[in-house]
Amino acid sequence: MRVRSLVVVGAVLVGLAAFAVNAPAQSPDPWIGTWKVNVAKSKYSPGPAPKSSTMVIAAADGGIKVTSDTVPATGAATHTEITAKFDGKDAPMKGNPNVDTSAFTKIDGHTYQVVSKKGGKVGTTSRVVVSADGKTRTATQTGTNAQGQAINNTIVSDKQ
Repeated sequence: MRVRSLVVVGAVLVGLAAFAVNAPAQSPDPWIGTWKVNVAKSKYSPGPAPKSSTMVIAAADGGIKVTSDTVPATGAATHTEITAKFDGKDAPMKGNPNVDTSAFTKIDGHTYQVVSKKGGKVGTTSRVVVSADGKTRTATQTGTNAQGQAINNTIVSDKQ
């Protein structure tokens, strides 16, 4: 009887271990992860769209760290980094010639806003929404670019 009980307990433990290994890691914030821009589904006005862009968003010090690598349609590739809290306060942006700071504000469990500035002047405002299934991230961006042109972008990214 004792051997039988050990076999049953062992089988249960193996099953639980298999579940733990195969269960997807869930972050409380659905935007955490690696996101690749789906250029075909995105709209850039004015264009042109980038050739590619990948963003890694990680939890960091009560907020998030965003690292982005973009290959524009023209010009050299860029690497940007920012660590910010969802407190609406400006955080320094590294690597973006058009943005000095960005301020992040959490709207709800799937939505946040980013206000980006250059020299203290607002350039763009982005509303970022992660789909209910957590597979798609859509950023609606408005404002003006460095040349003073109106921006109206819809940037769709797929979770990797």
